[in-house]
Amino acid sequence: MADNSQEETAHVAGIDLTVVKGGTGRPLLVLHEEMGYTGWLNWHSAMAEDHLLQIPLHPGFGVTPRLEWAESVRDLASFYSRTIRDQGLEPIDVIGFSLGGWIAAEMAANCAHQFRRMVLVAPAGIRPPEGDIMDMFNMSARAYVDASVHDQKNTPEFTSLYGGDATPEQFEGWEDARAETARLAWAPYMFNRSLGPMLEGVRGLPTLIIWGRQDQIVPNSAAQVYNKSVEGSELALLEACGHRPEIEKAQDFVDRVKKFLS
Repeated sequence: MADNSQEETAHVAGIDLTVVKGGTGRPLLVLHEEMGYTGWLNWHSAMAEDHLLQIPLHPGFGVTPRLEWAESVRDLASFYSRTIRDQGLEPIDVIGFSLGGWIAAEMAANCAHQFRRMVLVAPAGIRPPEGDIMDMFNMSARAYVDASVHDQKNTPEFTSLYGGDATPEQFEGWEDARAETARLAWAPYMFNRSLGPMLEGVRGLPTLIIWGRQDQIVPNSAAQVYNKSVEGSELALLEACGHRPEIEKAQDFVDRVKKFLS
């Protein structure tokens, strides 16, 4: 699908935040995962038919400068809360992926009223009661990306994104993202002990949680904790699917998200 997005810059909290925007309709805040923004994908184009996607490139993840005062994912969540407040976007729909889902959850735990509806896609942030979050620093960036999809051969978009050797630009982007993820989420690794209890106070925020049954990155036992913590949330476990349902089960993913946000 055509990429009709464009980059804009917003000055927030002392830095120039790069934001990719595309589409038309109700604003949708998209928070990308820990390996950085992958570029405009098919699901973006589908959602852009009736939503104005706003995809900030996280501080320290490549183009956007590091936010020096942010020392945790909760700090980054506070930064994004200020961003949407400064831009007059409250209440906004939000969708967050992995690290981005964790950021969205922290934002909701602090102030659920800033969101109209929330979609969490295999979010980190909760310690899985069974299994462990995959250690991205105990392997190459490429191996981590490869582990994110359950069935690469039958996921054409994964092949188009990552087939062959990584380009110098991809490698540099991955390493920038890993360095900033380590700075924000190293100890404890990729979760916050207080997030679950804080989310138990969230009421009245329609929430959809989407997870792949075969997710190797964040075990879906964490999905049950999220589902129990956010009152009234809906959990969709997708079969034969890994950590990236937006490309591995793209049509099912888009259908569910569009229905939920409509």
